Amino acid sequence: MQYPQIPIHPYAIQPTEDAGLLYQAGEFLRRKRGWVIGIQWAVVVFYLALVSLPAFLPLPGESAHLYNNLTLFAQFVFWGIWWPFVILATMGLGRVWCGLLCPEGTLTEAVSRYGLGKPVPRWLKWGGWPFVAFVLTTVYGQLISVYEYPKAALLVLGGSTVAAVLVGLVYGRDKRVWCRYLCPVSGVFALLSRLSAFHFRVDRKQWQASPRPAQPTNCAPLLDLRRMQGASQCHMCGRCSSHRGAIRLASRLPGSEAVSPGERNLAWDARLLVFGLIGTAAGAFQWTASPWFVQGKMAAAGWLVDRDSYFLLQDNAPWWLLTHYPQANDIFTWLDGLSIVVYIGAAALLLGLWATFWLKMAVRLAGLEGAAVRHRLALGLTPIGGFGVFLGLSALTATLLNAEGVTLPWLPAARAALLAVAALWSLGLGSRILRALTPGGNRLFPLGCYAMAVSGLVSPWIWLFFLW
Repeated sequence: MQYPQIPIHPYAIQPTEDAGLLYQAGEFLRRKRGWVIGIQWAVVVFYLALVSLPAFLPLPGESAHLYNNLTLFAQFVFWGIWWPFVILATMGLGRVWCGLLCPEGTLTEAVSRYGLGKPVPRWLKWGGWPFVAFVLTTVYGQLISVYEYPKAALLVLGGSTVAAVLVGLVYGRDKRVWCRYLCPVSGVFALLSRLSAFHFRVDRKQWQASPRPAQPTNCAPLLDLRRMQGASQCHMCGRCSSHRGAIRLASRLPGSEAVSPGERNLAWDARLLVFGLIGTAAGAFQWTASPWFVQGKMAAAGWLVDRDSYFLLQDNAPWWLLTHYPQANDIFTWLDGLSIVVYIGAAALLLGLWATFWLKMAVRLAGLEGAAVRHRLALGLTPIGGFGVFLGLSALTATLLNAEGVTLPWLPAARAALLAVAALWSLGLGSRILRALTPGGNRLFPLGCYAMAVSGLVSPWIWLFFLW
Protein backbone atom coordinates (compact mmCIF):
# COMPACT_ATOMS: atom_id res chain seq x y z
CA MET A 1 0.00 0.00 0.00
CA GLN A 2 1.20 3.49 -0.81
CA TYR A 3 1.11 5.94 2.05
CA PRO A 4 1.96 9.62 2.15
CA GLN A 5 5.60 10.63 2.47
CA ILE A 6 6.12 13.80 4.44
CA PRO A 7 9.48 15.50 3.82
CA ILE A 8 11.68 16.49 6.70
CA HIS A 9 12.02 20.12 5.70
CA PRO A 10 8.55 21.34 6.84
CA TYR A 11 9.48 20.36 10.39
CA ALA A 12 12.62 22.50 10.35
CA ILE A 13 12.66 25.53 12.64
CA GLN A 14 14.18 28.33 10.63
CA PRO A 15 14.06 31.77 12.26
CA THR A 16 16.64 34.08 10.69
CA GLU A 17 18.85 34.59 13.75
CA ASP A 18 18.90 30.90 14.65
CA ALA A 19 19.68 29.89 11.07
CA GLY A 20 22.52 32.41 10.98
CA LEU A 21 24.11 31.13 14.18
CA LEU A 22 23.82 27.53 13.08
CA TYR A 23 25.24 28.34 9.67
CA GLN A 24 28.23 29.95 11.37
CA ALA A 25 28.66 26.88 13.57
CA GLY A 26 28.74 24.64 10.51
CA GLU A 27 31.21 26.97 8.81
CA PHE A 28 33.39 26.98 11.91
CA LEU A 29 33.68 23.19 11.74
CA ARG A 30 34.61 23.36 8.06
CA ARG A 31 37.11 26.19 8.34
CA LYS A 32 38.74 24.99 11.55
CA ARG A 33 39.25 21.46 10.30
CA GLY A 34 42.79 21.47 11.67
CA TRP A 35 41.50 22.16 15.17
CA VAL A 36 38.98 19.33 14.85
CA ILE A 37 41.71 16.92 13.75
CA GLY A 38 43.88 17.97 16.69
CA ILE A 39 41.03 17.30 19.12
CA GLN A 40 40.37 13.94 17.49
CA TRP A 41 43.94 12.76 17.95
CA ALA A 42 43.97 14.00 21.53
CA VAL A 43 40.88 11.83 22.14
CA VAL A 44 42.66 8.89 20.48
CA VAL A 45 45.61 9.18 22.86
CA PHE A 46 43.36 9.58 25.90
CA TYR A 47 41.17 6.65 24.79
CA LEU A 48 44.08 4.29 24.11
CA ALA A 49 45.67 5.11 27.46
CA LEU A 50 42.48 4.51 29.46
CA VAL A 51 41.65 1.32 27.58
CA SER A 52 45.08 -0.30 27.65
CA LEU A 53 46.94 0.77 30.81
CA PRO A 54 44.44 -0.48 33.46
CA ALA A 55 44.48 -3.94 31.87
CA PHE A 56 48.08 -4.41 33.03
CA LEU A 57 47.53 -3.18 36.59
CA PRO A 58 46.38 -5.20 39.62
CA LEU A 59 42.66 -5.15 40.34
CA PRO A 60 41.65 -2.36 42.76
CA GLY A 61 41.82 -3.18 46.45
CA GLU A 62 39.34 -2.23 49.14
CA SER A 63 41.12 1.06 49.79
CA ALA A 64 41.09 2.15 46.13
CA HIS A 65 39.12 5.24 45.05
CA LEU A 66 38.27 6.98 41.82
CA TYR A 67 40.80 9.71 42.54
CA ASN A 68 43.78 7.45 43.34
CA ASN A 69 43.28 4.35 41.19
CA LEU A 70 43.60 4.42 37.40
CA THR A 71 41.43 1.34 36.93
CA LEU A 72 38.48 2.79 38.84
CA PHE A 73 39.01 6.17 37.19
CA ALA A 74 38.96 4.61 33.72
CA GLN A 75 35.88 2.56 34.59
CA PHE A 76 34.07 5.67 35.78
CA VAL A 77 35.10 7.73 32.75
CA PHE A 78 34.17 5.10 30.17
CA TRP A 79 31.00 3.59 31.54
CA GLY A 80 29.89 6.21 34.04
CA ILE A 81 30.32 9.41 32.03
CA TRP A 82 31.57 8.83 28.50
CA TRP A 83 29.04 6.39 27.06
CA PRO A 84 25.88 7.56 28.89
CA PHE A 85 26.36 11.11 27.72
CA VAL A 86 27.36 10.07 24.20
CA ILE A 87 23.88 8.54 24.05
CA LEU A 88 22.24 11.75 25.24
CA ALA A 89 24.37 13.91 22.95
CA THR A 90 23.41 11.82 19.93
CA MET A 91 19.73 12.13 20.78
CA GLY A 92 20.01 15.90 21.08
CA LEU A 93 22.70 16.94 18.61
CA GLY A 94 23.06 14.12 16.11
CA ARG A 95 26.17 12.07 15.49
CA VAL A 96 28.65 14.70 16.64
CA TRP A 97 30.48 11.98 18.55
CA CYS A 98 31.04 10.03 15.34
CA GLY A 99 32.22 12.98 13.27
CA LEU A 100 34.22 14.99 15.78
CA LEU A 101 35.45 12.75 18.60
CA CYS A 102 35.23 8.99 17.96
CA PRO A 103 38.74 7.46 18.14
CA GLU A 104 37.80 4.48 15.97
CA GLY A 105 36.49 6.79 13.26
CA THR A 106 39.67 8.86 13.40
CA LEU A 107 41.92 5.81 13.18
CA THR A 108 40.05 3.95 10.44
CA GLU A 109 39.92 7.06 8.26
CA ALA A 110 43.58 7.86 8.85
CA VAL A 111 44.92 4.42 7.99
CA SER A 112 42.66 4.14 4.94
CA ARG A 113 44.82 6.83 3.27
CA TYR A 114 47.74 4.38 3.23
CA GLY A 115 45.89 1.09 2.80
CA LEU A 116 44.91 -1.00 -0.18
CA GLY A 117 41.94 1.20 -1.07
CA LYS A 118 39.82 -1.70 -2.28
CA PRO A 119 36.18 -1.07 -3.16
CA VAL A 120 33.61 -2.05 -0.55
CA PRO A 121 32.25 -5.54 -1.41
CA ARG A 122 28.54 -6.23 -1.56
CA TRP A 123 28.56 -8.65 1.40
CA LEU A 124 29.97 -5.95 3.66
CA LYS A 125 27.10 -3.62 2.77
CA TRP A 126 24.49 -6.02 4.14
CA GLY A 127 22.01 -4.03 6.22
CA GLY A 128 21.92 -6.54 9.07
CA TRP A 129 25.52 -6.11 10.22
CA PRO A 130 24.75 -3.30 12.71
CA PHE A 131 22.09 -5.49 14.34
CA VAL A 132 24.32 -8.57 14.50
CA ALA A 133 27.32 -6.59 15.75
CA PHE A 134 25.32 -4.82 18.47
CA VAL A 135 23.68 -7.98 19.80
CA LEU A 136 26.87 -10.07 19.79
CA THR A 137 28.95 -7.31 21.38
CA THR A 138 26.33 -6.68 24.07
CA VAL A 139 25.94 -10.34 25.01
CA TYR A 140 29.67 -11.04 24.91
CA GLY A 141 30.34 -7.99 27.05
CA GLN A 142 28.00 -9.37 29.71
CA LEU A 143 29.66 -12.78 29.65
CA ILE A 144 33.10 -11.33 30.39
CA SER A 145 31.86 -8.45 32.62
CA VAL A 146 33.09 -5.67 30.37
CA TYR A 147 31.85 -2.92 32.69
CA GLU A 148 33.73 -4.24 35.72
CA TYR A 149 37.12 -5.48 34.54
CA PRO A 150 39.79 -3.66 32.49
CA LYS A 151 41.02 -6.74 30.62
CA ALA A 152 37.49 -7.36 29.40
CA ALA A 153 37.17 -3.72 28.37
CA LEU A 154 40.47 -3.91 26.48
CA LEU A 155 39.31 -7.06 24.71
CA VAL A 156 35.95 -5.59 23.61
CA LEU A 157 36.88 -1.96 22.98
CA GLY A 158 40.42 -2.67 21.85
CA GLY A 159 39.26 -5.52 19.63
CA SER A 160 36.74 -3.22 17.99
CA THR A 161 39.46 -0.61 17.42
CA VAL A 162 41.81 -3.17 15.87
CA ALA A 163 39.01 -4.34 13.57
CA ALA A 164 38.31 -0.73 12.57
CA VAL A 165 41.98 -0.22 11.68
CA LEU A 166 42.12 -3.45 9.66
CA VAL A 167 39.01 -2.52 7.69
CA GLY A 168 40.53 0.89 7.03
CA LEU A 169 43.71 -0.69 5.74
CA VAL A 170 41.82 -2.86 3.26
CA TYR A 171 38.78 -0.87 2.10
CA GLY A 172 38.16 2.69 1.03
CA ARG A 173 40.47 5.60 0.49
CA ASP A 174 40.22 8.38 3.07
CA LYS A 175 36.86 6.88 4.13
CA ARG A 176 35.19 5.41 7.21
CA VAL A 177 34.00 2.09 5.86
CA TRP A 178 34.03 0.52 9.33
CA CYS A 179 31.81 3.26 10.74
CA ARG A 180 29.30 3.06 7.92
CA TYR A 181 28.76 -0.69 7.81
CA LEU A 182 30.31 -2.64 10.70
CA CYS A 183 30.65 -0.54 13.87
CA PRO A 184 28.62 -2.21 16.68
CA VAL A 185 27.01 1.09 17.68
CA SER A 186 26.69 2.76 14.29
CA GLY A 187 23.15 1.47 13.83
CA VAL A 188 22.21 2.61 17.32
CA PHE A 189 23.56 6.10 16.65
CA ALA A 190 21.68 6.18 13.34
CA LEU A 191 18.45 5.48 15.22
CA LEU A 192 19.06 7.97 18.02
CA SER A 193 20.17 10.77 15.71
CA ARG A 194 16.69 10.77 14.18
CA LEU A 195 15.57 12.42 17.41
CA SER A 196 18.13 15.21 17.21
CA ALA A 197 17.25 18.88 16.88
CA PHE A 198 19.94 19.55 14.25
CA HIS A 199 21.02 18.27 10.85
CA PHE A 200 22.85 19.38 7.73
CA ARG A 201 20.04 20.32 5.36
CA VAL A 202 20.48 19.96 1.59
CA ASP A 203 18.79 22.39 -0.80
CA ARG A 204 18.53 20.34 -3.98
CA LYS A 205 17.44 23.27 -6.15
CA GLN A 206 20.46 25.26 -5.07
CA TRP A 207 22.65 22.20 -5.66
CA GLN A 208 21.43 21.85 -9.23
CA ALA A 209 21.80 25.57 -9.88
CA SER A 210 25.39 25.71 -8.64
CA PRO A 211 28.40 24.81 -10.79
CA ARG A 212 30.43 21.78 -9.79
CA PRO A 213 33.28 22.90 -7.50
CA ALA A 214 36.86 22.24 -8.48
CA GLN A 215 37.53 20.57 -5.10
CA PRO A 216 34.90 17.96 -4.14
CA THR A 217 33.95 17.44 -0.51
CA ASN A 218 35.22 14.25 1.07
CA CYS A 219 32.31 12.65 2.91
CA ALA A 220 34.09 10.08 5.08
CA PRO A 221 30.96 7.97 5.87
CA LEU A 222 30.32 7.57 2.12
CA LEU A 223 27.06 9.52 1.84
CA ASP A 224 25.53 10.79 -1.37
CA LEU A 225 25.45 14.42 -0.26
CA ARG A 226 23.13 15.51 -3.03
CA ARG A 227 20.42 13.10 -1.85
CA MET A 228 21.18 13.19 1.88
CA GLN A 229 18.03 13.26 3.99
CA GLY A 230 18.17 13.88 7.70
CA ALA A 231 20.91 13.02 10.16
CA SER A 232 20.76 9.26 10.64
CA GLN A 233 23.89 8.54 8.58
CA CYS A 234 25.52 11.99 8.70
CA HIS A 235 28.48 12.28 11.09
CA MET A 236 27.96 16.02 11.63
CA CYS A 237 31.64 16.74 10.91
CA GLY A 238 30.86 19.97 9.03
CA ARG A 239 33.15 19.28 6.06
CA CYS A 240 30.28 19.70 3.61
CA SER A 241 29.00 22.99 5.04
CA SER A 242 28.27 25.45 2.18
CA HIS A 243 29.17 22.85 -0.44
CA ARG A 244 27.77 24.20 -3.73
CA GLY A 245 25.95 26.73 -1.58
CA ALA A 246 23.36 24.04 -0.85
CA ILE A 247 24.29 22.45 2.50
CA ARG A 248 24.01 24.15 5.86
CA LEU A 249 23.55 23.26 9.50
CA ALA A 250 19.89 23.79 10.44
CA SER A 251 17.52 23.11 13.30
CA ARG A 252 14.36 21.07 13.20
CA LEU A 253 11.67 19.75 15.50
CA PRO A 254 13.21 16.96 17.63
CA GLY A 255 12.03 13.58 16.40
CA SER A 256 10.94 14.84 13.00
CA GLU A 257 13.13 12.34 11.19
CA ALA A 258 11.54 9.47 13.10
CA VAL A 259 8.18 10.72 11.78
CA SER A 260 9.45 11.24 8.22
CA PRO A 261 12.44 8.94 7.70
CA GLY A 262 12.64 9.41 3.95
CA GLU A 263 12.53 6.81 1.22
CA ARG A 264 14.57 3.88 2.47
CA ASN A 265 14.02 0.33 3.67
CA LEU A 266 13.53 0.44 7.45
CA ALA A 267 13.35 -3.30 8.15
CA TRP A 268 16.75 -3.62 9.85
CA ASP A 269 16.33 -0.29 11.60
CA ALA A 270 13.12 -1.54 13.21
CA ARG A 271 14.67 -4.89 14.18
CA LEU A 272 17.69 -3.22 15.70
CA LEU A 273 15.43 -0.90 17.67
CA VAL A 274 12.88 -3.32 19.14
CA PHE A 275 14.95 -6.53 19.40
CA GLY A 276 18.35 -4.91 19.95
CA LEU A 277 18.41 -1.44 21.49
CA ILE A 278 15.28 -2.09 23.56
CA GLY A 279 15.07 -5.87 24.05
CA THR A 280 18.70 -7.01 24.19
CA ALA A 281 19.85 -3.95 26.15
CA ALA A 282 17.06 -4.36 28.72
CA GLY A 283 18.01 -7.99 29.32
CA ALA A 284 21.71 -7.12 29.56
CA PHE A 285 21.17 -4.44 32.19
CA GLN A 286 18.51 -6.38 34.06
CA TRP A 287 19.85 -9.87 34.63
CA THR A 288 22.18 -9.03 37.53
CA ALA A 289 19.26 -7.73 39.60
CA SER A 290 16.57 -10.11 38.41
CA PRO A 291 15.17 -12.64 40.91
CA TRP A 292 13.82 -14.54 37.90
CA PHE A 293 17.37 -15.04 36.66
CA VAL A 294 18.48 -16.40 40.04
CA GLN A 295 15.46 -18.69 40.35
CA GLY A 296 15.92 -20.05 36.83
CA LYS A 297 19.62 -20.69 37.32
CA MET A 298 19.08 -22.41 40.69
CA ALA A 299 16.37 -24.61 39.20
CA ALA A 300 18.68 -25.58 36.34
CA ALA A 301 21.53 -26.32 38.78
CA GLY A 302 19.26 -28.52 40.88
CA TRP A 303 18.11 -30.39 37.80
CA LEU A 304 21.72 -31.04 36.78
CA VAL A 305 22.73 -32.23 40.25
CA ASP A 306 19.77 -34.61 40.44
CA ARG A 307 21.06 -36.23 37.26
CA ASP A 308 24.74 -36.28 38.33
CA SER A 309 25.65 -33.96 35.48
CA TYR A 310 28.30 -31.50 36.62
CA PHE A 311 29.92 -30.22 33.45
CA LEU A 312 27.91 -26.98 33.33
CA LEU A 313 28.66 -26.38 37.02
CA GLN A 314 32.41 -26.20 36.45
CA ASP A 315 34.16 -22.83 36.57
CA ASN A 316 37.18 -23.55 34.39
CA ALA A 317 36.38 -21.21 31.49
CA PRO A 318 39.12 -18.68 30.60
CA TRP A 319 38.53 -15.01 31.43
CA TRP A 320 38.14 -14.07 27.75
CA LEU A 321 35.19 -16.44 27.41
CA LEU A 322 33.49 -16.14 30.80
CA THR A 323 34.25 -13.93 33.80
CA HIS A 324 37.07 -15.57 35.76
CA TYR A 325 38.74 -13.49 38.47
CA PRO A 326 39.45 -15.67 41.54
CA GLN A 327 41.27 -12.78 43.26
CA ALA A 328 37.98 -10.85 43.25
CA ASN A 329 35.86 -13.92 44.09
CA ASP A 330 34.07 -13.44 40.78
CA ILE A 331 33.96 -16.60 38.68
CA PHE A 332 31.27 -17.67 36.21
CA THR A 333 30.41 -21.30 35.69
CA TRP A 334 29.34 -22.59 32.30
CA LEU A 335 25.80 -22.58 33.65
CA ASP A 336 26.15 -18.90 34.54
CA GLY A 337 27.16 -18.09 30.98
CA LEU A 338 24.38 -20.16 29.48
CA SER A 339 21.85 -18.59 31.84
CA ILE A 340 22.96 -15.09 30.86
CA VAL A 341 22.60 -15.87 27.16
CA VAL A 342 19.18 -17.42 27.68
CA TYR A 343 17.94 -14.56 29.86
CA ILE A 344 19.08 -11.82 27.46
CA GLY A 345 17.74 -13.75 24.49
CA ALA A 346 14.40 -14.31 26.19
CA ALA A 347 14.13 -10.63 27.10
CA ALA A 348 14.94 -9.59 23.52
CA LEU A 349 12.39 -11.99 22.05
CA LEU A 350 9.68 -11.19 24.58
CA LEU A 351 9.97 -7.42 24.26
CA GLY A 352 10.55 -7.51 20.51
CA LEU A 353 7.56 -9.77 19.84
CA TRP A 354 5.40 -7.72 22.21
CA ALA A 355 6.20 -4.57 20.27
CA THR A 356 5.75 -6.31 16.92
CA PHE A 357 2.32 -7.67 17.88
CA TRP A 358 0.91 -4.33 19.02
CA LEU A 359 2.42 -2.48 16.07
CA LYS A 360 0.75 -4.96 13.74
CA MET A 361 -2.55 -4.41 15.52
CA ALA A 362 -2.14 -0.64 15.26
CA VAL A 363 -1.42 -0.87 11.54
CA ARG A 364 -4.40 -3.15 10.96
CA LEU A 365 -6.83 -0.98 12.93
CA ALA A 366 -5.61 2.05 11.03
CA GLY A 367 -6.72 0.39 7.81
CA LEU A 368 -3.16 -0.01 6.55
CA GLU A 369 -1.10 -3.03 5.58
CA GLY A 370 2.44 -4.04 4.86
CA ALA A 371 5.60 -4.54 6.89
CA ALA A 372 6.99 -1.21 5.65
CA VAL A 373 4.22 0.66 7.49
CA ARG A 374 4.94 -1.26 10.71
CA HIS A 375 8.66 -0.57 10.43
CA ARG A 376 7.99 3.12 10.02
CA LEU A 377 5.66 3.14 13.04
CA ALA A 378 8.32 1.34 15.09
CA LEU A 379 10.66 4.33 14.78
CA GLY A 380 8.39 6.21 17.17
CA LEU A 381 9.69 3.93 19.94
CA THR A 382 13.23 5.30 19.62
CA PRO A 383 13.06 7.50 22.77
CA ILE A 384 12.42 4.39 24.89
CA GLY A 385 15.53 2.75 23.46
CA GLY A 386 17.71 5.81 23.94
CA PHE A 387 16.63 6.70 27.46
CA GLY A 388 16.65 3.04 28.48
CA VAL A 389 20.31 2.59 27.53
CA PHE A 390 21.18 5.89 29.21
CA LEU A 391 19.47 4.78 32.44
CA GLY A 392 21.16 1.37 32.29
CA LEU A 393 24.62 2.87 31.87
CA SER A 394 24.03 5.59 34.45
CA ALA A 395 23.18 2.89 37.00
CA LEU A 396 26.89 2.07 37.01
CA THR A 397 27.61 5.77 37.53
CA ALA A 398 25.44 5.72 40.64
CA THR A 399 27.05 2.50 41.90
CA LEU A 400 30.57 3.92 41.58
CA LEU A 401 29.57 7.17 43.24
CA ASN A 402 27.88 5.30 46.10
CA ALA A 403 31.10 3.37 46.66
CA GLU A 404 32.80 6.76 47.11
CA GLY A 405 30.20 7.80 49.68
CA VAL A 406 28.32 10.09 47.29
CA THR A 407 24.58 9.63 47.74
CA LEU A 408 22.02 10.70 45.16
CA PRO A 409 18.66 11.00 46.95
CA TRP A 410 17.06 12.53 43.86
CA LEU A 411 17.98 9.59 41.62
CA PRO A 412 14.67 7.62 41.84
CA ALA A 413 12.68 10.72 40.94
CA ALA A 414 15.04 11.50 38.05
CA ARG A 415 14.73 7.96 36.71
CA ALA A 416 10.94 8.10 36.92
CA ALA A 417 10.94 11.44 35.12
CA LEU A 418 13.16 10.16 32.30
CA LEU A 419 10.99 7.07 31.85
CA ALA A 420 7.92 9.30 31.71
CA VAL A 421 9.61 11.53 29.11
CA ALA A 422 10.58 8.47 27.05
CA ALA A 423 7.04 7.05 27.14
CA LEU A 424 5.32 10.36 26.38
CA TRP A 425 7.77 11.27 23.63
CA SER A 426 7.28 7.85 22.02
CA LEU A 427 3.50 8.24 22.26
CA GLY A 428 3.75 11.67 20.68
CA LEU A 429 5.89 10.38 17.83
CA GLY A 430 3.56 7.43 17.31
CA SER A 431 0.59 9.79 17.11
CA ARG A 432 2.36 11.96 14.54
CA ILE A 433 3.34 8.96 12.44
CA LEU A 434 -0.24 7.65 12.48
CA ARG A 435 -1.50 11.09 11.54
CA ALA A 436 0.90 11.17 8.60
CA LEU A 437 -0.10 7.68 7.49
CA THR A 438 -3.87 8.14 7.91
CA PRO A 439 -4.73 11.81 7.34
CA GLY A 440 -8.31 12.36 8.45
CA GLY A 441 -8.71 8.76 9.62
CA ASN A 442 -9.71 7.40 13.04
CA ARG A 443 -6.54 7.06 15.08
CA LEU A 444 -7.98 6.34 18.54
CA PHE A 445 -7.80 2.54 18.47
CA PRO A 446 -4.47 2.36 16.59
CA LEU A 447 -2.98 4.76 19.12
CA GLY A 448 -4.34 2.58 21.94
CA CYS A 449 -2.47 -0.41 20.49
CA TYR A 450 0.63 1.71 20.15
CA ALA A 451 0.29 2.71 23.82
CA MET A 452 0.22 -0.98 24.75
CA ALA A 453 3.55 -1.43 22.95
CA VAL A 454 5.00 1.55 24.82
CA SER A 455 3.82 0.33 28.23
CA GLY A 456 5.34 -3.10 27.72
CA LEU A 457 8.71 -1.70 26.63
CA VAL A 458 8.95 0.65 29.60
CA SER A 459 8.08 -2.07 32.11
CA PRO A 460 11.56 -3.73 32.32
CA TRP A 461 13.04 -0.49 33.63
CA ILE A 462 10.23 -0.11 36.15
CA TRP A 463 10.96 -3.61 37.45
CA LEU A 464 14.70 -2.92 37.56
CA PHE A 465 14.62 0.43 39.34
CA PHE A 466 11.47 0.37 41.44
CA LEU A 467 10.20 -3.18 42.06
CA TRP A 468 13.28 -5.38 42.60
